[in-house]
Parts: sequence; structure tokens; C-alpha cells
Amino acid sequence: MEWIQQLVNGISLGSIYALIALGYTMVYGIIKLINFAHGDVFMVGAFIGFYAITGWGLSFFPALIVSMIACAIFGIIIERIAYKRLRNATRIAALITAIGVSLLIEYVFIYFRGAGLETYPSVLPTKTFDVFGAQITSKSLIILGTSVGLMLILQFIVHKTKTGKAMRAVSHDIDAARLMGINVDRTISATFAIGSALAGAAGVIFGAYYTKIEPLMGVIPGLKAFVAAVLGGIGIIPGAMIGGLILGVVETVVSALGFSLWRDAAAFIILILILIFKPSGILGKNTKEKV
Repeated sequence: MEWIQQLVNGISLGSIYALIALGYTMVYGIIKLINFAHGDVFMVGAFIGFYAITGWGLSFFPALIVSMIACAIFGIIIERIAYKRLRNATRIAALITAIGVSLLIEYVFIYFRGAGLETYPSVLPTKTFDVFGAQITSKSLIILGTSVGLMLILQFIVHKTKTGKAMRAVSHDIDAARLMGINVDRTISATFAIGSALAGAAGVIFGAYYTKIEPLMGVIPGLKAFVAAVLGGIGIIPGAMIGGLILGVVETVVSALGFSLWRDAAAFIILILILIFKPSGILGKNTKEKV
């Protein structure tokens, strides 16, 4: 019965990776950019949620909303300042800029705040439920439910709203979308806003679940979320969700088997294997490209 418990824990962790991975995959799907600063937006979201809870006395869900709004604005600022000028630049120039933005966010944050840890206050109920002999906490269930809810809202936005249709059109052919009257700059900004909002939500969820946050906390989860996006098929939204959940379950199983020191390595072993055997990812398709 312990395996049911580990499965729930793995899906909860995987849902956090999935929320971060969605930002990676959305931005890549639109402008073919791997936004390595995305993990640091996740970190900023965790701290905004922390200060909203400790400073303003908000509960979990209001703090989550505040963090999502703040990170959406932060994502737009990053896109306008760092990436907008590089639309027609080489891929490597945009990639190096993304790494530079990531380091800038981390060390500016450390300069003004310091590098010390913060402990999230307990904002989620800690009841335990017995499910087929497994002890599952209400915290895990709330986090899972919140993450799934946000993913469903994202699916609704992408498939049922005017902004979502514009995003899909720009993703398919940016020049044709511009000719059809779609405001491409506004659509790209909306993509960054939505992806960053999801990363901010993941930061608050992570803080509430693991309690410890610090300014460099976005590095490893950000890289793992990138692995999840590649695993599912970079640029494919359902793929990012599937990849995140698989990665979370694999990590939890590795830890449960007694190899906890290998849990971080497991993500990158998966990345190597997926690049060797199916570079397009689980839901991706191999496409020919003119060179």
C-alpha cells in the first residue's frame, strides 16, 4: 500500500514540474526560445507568495492569485526588455540572453534580499486519509487538485478564447498570422504572461509543500521542468503535462527504492535517453526541416 502513497506523492511533485514545464513549452511553441529564466520566475513566485502570506496575512489561495498576477507582469517585463529585440536574432544569441537573464534575476535578488533560507508558514490543512491502507495527506490532494485545475484553465484559454486562437496561429506560422491581422507582439507577451503566471503558482505550491525556499531554488526544478517539456514533446502543451507527471513519479519511485541520492540524476538520465531514442518527445512528431 506504500506504493499508492508514493504514486500520489509522485503525481503531486510531477504536477509542480508540469506547471513550470508549461511555460517552457508555450514560449518555445510560439518563438522557438528556451527561456532558461523561467525557473527564476518560479523562484520569484515562491517568494511573492511567502511575503503575501507572512506580510499581508493572506491564506493559500489568495497568495497564489497574487503571485500569479505579479509573475505574469514580471514575465511581460522580461519579454519586452530582454527578448523582444532578439526576434530576428540567431537561436544561440537568444539562448545566451536567456541564461544571462536567469543569472541576473538570481543575483539581483540575492543582492537585495540575501541568500538565506525562508520557511513557509503552514497554510494547508494536514489531515491524513487512509486510502486502501495508504496514508495520503490533504496537502498532497489540495496541491494536486490546484495544479490540475490550473492546467484545465490553460487548456480552456488555449482552445476556447480569442487569445488562445491567436497563440495557436502564431505558433503555426508567425508571418501568416501577422498578415491575418493578429497582433503578434501582444500575443507573444500574453504567452509569457500566462506561462509566468503558472510558474508563479508552482512556486507557491512548492513552498507550501516543501516549506523551504531560497534564491537559487529555481535552478534544479527549472532544469527538471525543461526535461519534462522535452520528454512530453517541446512545444506541445499536453506533452508538458504528461512529461511533468512522469518525471515526478519516476523521482518518487527512485527515492522509495532507496536511491534518494540519484533522484536528481534520474531526470537527466531520462533526458539523455529521450534524446537518443525519441528526440521529438512522447507526443512529438519528427518533422523535416529545410536547411
